[in-house]
Amino acid sequence: MNKEILTLESALDLLHEHMQNKNLRKHCYAVGKVLSAFYDYYKEKGINIGNLSKEQWEITGILHDADWELTNQDPSKHTLETLKWLKEYEVPEEIINTIKSHNNKLTNLKSPESILEWTLECCDELTGFIVAIALVMPNKKLSDVTLESILKKFKQKEFAKAVDRNQITQCEEKLGIKPEEFIRVSLLAMQNASDLLGL
Repeated sequence: MNKEILTLESALDLLHEHMQNKNLRKHCYAVGKVLSAFYDYYKEKGINIGNLSKEQWEITGILHDADWELTNQDPSKHTLETLKWLKEYEVPEEIINTIKSHNNKLTNLKSPESILEWTLECCDELTGFIVAIALVMPNKKLSDVTLESILKKFKQKEFAKAVDRNQITQCEEKLGIKPEEFIRVSLLAMQNASDLLGL
């Protein structure tokens, strides 16, 4: 029996089937849009990013936390459920490997290696940080967030202190991108998707 090819539409259906919390869904949308933006960013710079399409980069972001609502009580199982669900679809190995690498600190499935895996690793915490800043703005809008406001809050350890700053700033070592530039690209991607993110 032929498996269904994983598309953006079927990825969203899979996410919505297993995740009811709208804020968690928006986090997945945000990471998808940021990965999509970095696909273009790398392409423009002539960087080899493998065989996946722009849509497949976005799919990876959408699904990276797809099982979190079910596994948050036992984070060591995070990504394992998603990997089971993906067996029902025809999915490129690069997407499977990136999902495997996402929670590697707890699952030990696979260390991040590829440019997609490291981009996900670095932007995951950042998207939440940017949302946290938007929510303390008077209008609670992403359009009010600036690169300068992010960098200022970044230094304030008490602000969104659960966010691992080092996970974000390793973009310089792992991807050769200065944190300011990585943040700029991520912020713009989220601002361009503000309607989808409800901010």
